Amino acid sequence: MSFAFPIRVYWEDTDAGGIVFYANYLKYMERARTEWLRSLGIAQGKLREETGGIFVVSETQLKYHRPARLDDELMVTAELRQVGSASLIIAQRVLARLAHAPAEDPLADAPLLCEGTIRIGWVHADTLRPARIPPQVSGTLASYAGSMSQPQTP
Repeated sequence: MSFAFPIRVYWEDTDAGGIVFYANYLKYMERARTEWLRSLGIAQGKLREETGGIFVVSETQLKYHRPARLDDELMVTAELRQVGSASLIIAQRVLARLAHAPAEDPLADAPLLCEGTIRIGWVHADTLRPARIPPQVSGTLASYAGSMSQPQTP
């Protein structure tokens, strides 16, 4: 199962039509990826201090299916698809959270709002030049590939 992170839609997330502004789905996905890495013990601030490197988004591909609206509860997933020497590909989905979702699978039957893939690359923080992902990170990610944690709640 994918890692899942809950998010609520606020006024600041919506456009004049009362629906979530399309670019905000990328923000939701960023939050979910950060929390997914944190759940694996990868704190990005600490990692920068220790290695001098950071993850940056290098490519996105999104498809929008249905709109989210003010006060909606969402679940944003992250699932590792590929680990390279200097980048990761992560599949992500934004789903509407159902009020009466089954406890054993809270994402079952949840309407899909947006889905896509995000490639993040590892770079030196000072120069932004590509570098190899540190072994402690790539090792952690490789051990979790294909077996993400259960949905998380903050």
